[in-house]
Amino acid sequence: MRALVIFLIFLTSSPVLGQYRFSGDVGVQYSGNPVYLSLVEDYRKSSRVYSNQIIKQGFVNEEGSFVFEGDNLATANRIYRVHVDECPPDSISNKHFLRDCHNNFSRRFIAKGTDTLHFPLIPNDQPFCEIETTNSKSGLILEFENLKERMILDFMDYDSQANESLNFEKWFGIFQQFGEHSEEPLVELLVYDFLSDRRNETYEHYLSDLESNPYYSSLLQRLFDTYPSAPFTKQYQMEFRADQLLAQDKLVSENDFPIHYIAYALLAVLLFLSARRLLKNRDGKVAKMAPRVLTPQELKIFNAIREGQTNKEIASSLFISVSTVKTHINSIYKKLDLESRNEIK
Repeated sequence: MRALVIFLIFLTSSPVLGQYRFSGDVGVQYSGNPVYLSLVEDYRKSSRVYSNQIIKQGFVNEEGSFVFEGDNLATANRIYRVHVDECPPDSISNKHFLRDCHNNFSRRFIAKGTDTLHFPLIPNDQPFCEIETTNSKSGLILEFENLKERMILDFMDYDSQANESLNFEKWFGIFQQFGEHSEEPLVELLVYDFLSDRRNETYEHYLSDLESNPYYSSLLQRLFDTYPSAPFTKQYQMEFRADQLLAQDKLVSENDFPIHYIAYALLAVLLFLSARRLLKNRDGKVAKMAPRVLTPQELKIFNAIREGQTNKEIASSLFISVSTVKTHINSIYKKLDLESRNEIK
């Protein structure tokens, strides 16, 4: 009910509506499976499926295709997600917590309510790897995800502190330049979400970058110019101001070293040791879980990553394409609740 009310508010706040058609081919093997269309207004909740984001449900037809169409979406660009659920309809309810069955695949994209958009199958029957659309901005998120994969591979080549610092400098510049050149603040919000995520290794560099880089304030201006009344614009404004205060506190702390910091350091060591013990336990659970939840092909790729193989090496050894390897890796992340390649290693 709450999700319906939120969506109705969204509709009533959008004065101009148009006809849209979002379709895709996923393969006849998924015939009869549910497929969902979601609206992602909170960029901090864009990496997974949330039930209150879902605005439509459909099913894959006998030809292995699906279609969402209507006139109930705003004509301004927004971030959407389409995901196909592979779990059987009679699965127990906890497998569908937040509509996020481990066996699903999805794609985020940018679109507006007047767009025609189609996801074709590529060779090897891989869904959601290409977009045919009337909106030049629709494929930006796919480009952004490819950049993230390149960044991860770059960091894996040389594992040293000096290389890490140089790489952060380089990749922050690459991502920010990509965002500005896209001329679409929505994809810049996803870039910002990735770089400023407290769970990522990028977070500390982000706080330092925030102090001297005008990119973040210029992004705020672009959001106000393009989406002045959108909730995500206000969300970014509040986070940006809060992080500025954090960055200033961090700078003051680095220039001063009170005695009580020794106590903090000791506490940090204790927390590190506890976290390390927990991570070892978690790694053991992940290794035991992998053979139970992964397909044979995914298990081969999982083990190859643990051995340090690159995507190209894996593709060559298994006689599949690199894009197929990436699709399997995304599936592995979801099934094992992992965030990155480093967690697998």
